[in-house]
Amino acid sequence: MPWIANATDTTFAAVAEQSALPVVVDLWATWCGPCRMVSPALEQVARELAGNVKLVKVDVDAAPTLSRRFDVKAVPTLLIMHDGKVLARKSGAAPASALRQWADTTLAGIR
Repeated sequence: MPWIANATDTTFAAVAEQSALPVVVDLWATWCGPCRMVSPALEQVARELAGNVKLVKVDVDAAPTLSRRFDVKAVPTLLIMHDGKVLARKSGAAPASALRQWADTTLAGIR
C-alpha cells in the first residue's frame, strides 16, 4: 500500500517531508492501547484518501529524535504535514469519521 508507510529517524525526511502528497503522521508506541485502537481508523482514512494523502507511521520508541522534535507528550499524536511543515496536530484516539473530518478540514486549506 503506497499510501501507508513507516518511517524512522533516518528515513522520515525522505518518506514524509519530501512527499509530494500531504502526510498524516501517526506518532505511536507498541505498548499504547489507544494507538492500537486508532490505527485501523487511520488506515481506513488513508485508503479513502488514497492518492490525496499519505499515512506515515512512526514508532516513537524507535524514533526518539522525531519524538523530541515534535514534542510528543502523549501517544498517539497525529500530525498533518505538507511541504515539510506541520499544518495540524491532534493527540489521542478518535473514530474514523472524526479523523476524516479533521483531515478534510485541514487539507481544504491546501487544495
